[in-house]
Amino acid sequence: MLSTKDMSAGSGRVKPVMGSGNNVIRINSVTFDVTPYDADAYNIVLHVEGKPEEGEFQGFLKDVSNPEGPRYDGQVGRIRFAPYPYKDTTLPSGVEISRDNEVLKAMIYLSEVLNKRDELDKIEANTIEDFMVECNKLFSNSEFFNACIGGREWENKDGYVNLDLFLPRMSKDGIPLEALDKENSRLLTYNENDHLRRIQKKENTSTGSFEPAKTTVNAGDDFDL
Repeated sequence: MLSTKDMSAGSGRVKPVMGSGNNVIRINSVTFDVTPYDADAYNIVLHVEGKPEEGEFQGFLKDVSNPEGPRYDGQVGRIRFAPYPYKDTTLPSGVEISRDNEVLKAMIYLSEVLNKRDELDKIEANTIEDFMVECNKLFSNSEFFNACIGGREWENKDGYVNLDLFLPRMSKDGIPLEALDKENSRLLTYNENDHLRRIQKKENTSTGSFEPAKTTVNAGDDFDL
């Protein structure tokens, strides 16, 4: 089937970086990264690769310090395991959320997708950071599986629009990760309205004077910090 998805104008080649949408991926590594704005908030990041591309595709170098070295056979990307970081917090309802428990539940879900629950249950660690080091060893170089990948657009200092990738939340509508050839699939079908957060362009409006119009910052959205 012909499609322009993932092609860039001009060369007609498939882009080496993965975008949002439904895709078949595998995990090259898993990292547990502290956010730059909160030392107590962490992201689980899946460093993934898509299936090998055909034609004139040129993937990123596996080792950027070796320009003559091997390249990835498919698109690559960094996907946050959740739209928001993991952090201890108390909801307005009074319910307390434990960062470590939420991370453990996320790894249980991933292990069940990859059929590695028994191996996961053998991991014991004193800290969540140490636990995630062992999870990286367990899940790296995984088999391929299905994914629904969401994204959030952001603009860099040069004016180019980039895309942060994340897994949508589980819901009654479905789940973001699933094994290949799963019977009675519950995998989410990608929908831009639900799974892509586009840049909200701020338009300057005339106020009838030379004073700039006031803007409102949504402090409740950690992606915009």
